Amino acid sequence: MTSLAWAQAGTGAEGAGGLLALLPFLLIFVIFYFLLILPQQRRQKKHREMIAALKKGDKIVTSGGIWGTITNLDKDTVTVQIADNTRIRLEREHVARLRESEEK
Repeated sequence: MTSLAWAQAGTGAEGAGGLLALLPFLLIFVIFYFLLILPQQRRQKKHREMIAALKKGDKIVTSGGIWGTITNLDKDTVTVQIADNTRIRLEREHVARLRESEEK
């Protein structure tokens, strides 16, 4: 009976084994952070800066794929001219990117 008690008591190595069991999960989190989370945060920051720097006359593409030119800016909205007599109003966040001057 005493041998069973001594076998169950252990030598204190279970604490280190518990930490070693968490090591793969920690490594997976670090890999996910550098491959997924950090690049997404950088893209979001770049998009926020682009939205803040919009000005009248910028040529843009919306998140819906509509090409146009900014004619008016408000705090939360943008008015975009997409044809000669056609203007639409949308939220600033829906501006996907600025068009390059070389694009037709």
